[in-house]
Amino acid sequence: MLPRFKAAAVHAAPVFLDSRATTEKAIAIIREAARAGAELIAFPETYIPAFPVWAALWPPIDNHDLFVRMAEQSVLVDGPEVARLCAEARGLGVTVSIGISERSAVSVGGLWNSNLLIGETGEILVHHRKLVPTFYEKLVWSSGDGAGLKVAETRQGRIGGLICGENTNPLARFALMAQGEQVHISSWPPMWPTRRPAGGGNFDNVAANRIRASAHCFEAKVFGIVTAGYMDQPMRAFLVERDRTIADVIDQTPRAASFFVDPTGGVFGDELQDQEGIAYAEIDLNRCVEPKQFHDVVGYYNRFDIFGITVDRSRLTPARFRDEEQPMAKAQDEAILSVDADAVSNGQRRDARS
Repeated sequence: MLPRFKAAAVHAAPVFLDSRATTEKAIAIIREAARAGAELIAFPETYIPAFPVWAALWPPIDNHDLFVRMAEQSVLVDGPEVARLCAEARGLGVTVSIGISERSAVSVGGLWNSNLLIGETGEILVHHRKLVPTFYEKLVWSSGDGAGLKVAETRQGRIGGLICGENTNPLARFALMAQGEQVHISSWPPMWPTRRPAGGGNFDNVAANRIRASAHCFEAKVFGIVTAGYMDQPMRAFLVERDRTIADVIDQTPRAASFFVDPTGGVFGDELQDQEGIAYAEIDLNRCVEPKQFHDVVGYYNRFDIFGITVDRSRLTPARFRDEEQPMAKAQDEAILSVDADAVSNGQRRDARS
């Protein structure tokens, strides 16, 4: 029998651009979800400290102060905020997926859009950096790498996840399918403005996210947890007070929704859009088995003699320094000097005998 468990999709706003306060709010939400019986708790994209929606609203020449504040409030993976979350997951015995704006340890302005999967032991099971920031996100975050394209073995099954637009990338999705993914977590922003409402044609992120989540769950025969951010009144007020002309853009742009998808692509369980809260669903992984008869794209329903995919899961770093290998080189040098000294000594003894 495969695992059965209760999952939670967090549909909540951060304490806007305040990493410490947002961490405390995240801990309170984790405790609430755990009390409700949830074993797997998923937070939205860059929940800590916020999603930089301002990059869609104003040109970058007007946003320097917001970027500086975003950098200040972004967090290190080995920093105190993540440590608090890991301790909470360990204390409650739950698995937590959470989006963060990750700060680089070697660059005060280097940021990634990242997601952490924290196991019930408090260990970080997957640390994923978004492969390509989407559209105006490129003004805030750097491109990630393949190191986080991993599926984690947990008590709730094999869990994988992608961030926002990555769920449109068929190769990234297949990389997770090929590792036996059973639960797919997709995390999203609270809104995605692409046009001014008066002109029409704005991006309908609810429909788009549902299409992408259903497509992946149907193709992979997995369960999906769709967790989106929420714009509360303090966040709206912060933006509108900065520039009242963008109130219509904010108010007329569709809000994202949080919900669950089954292995047939159907939506089930709770759904939240216009109110903050926690959505819940009961997941039974045994329901992943029967649909595999129809299409098993990582099994019989493929032609691996025709198609091939290679995934580089190296963690990218700015540089490799040769002096990091110095202890080994020093030991080798000392061994060579020792041999040379013996040779000299032996030669002197031969000279004395002659």
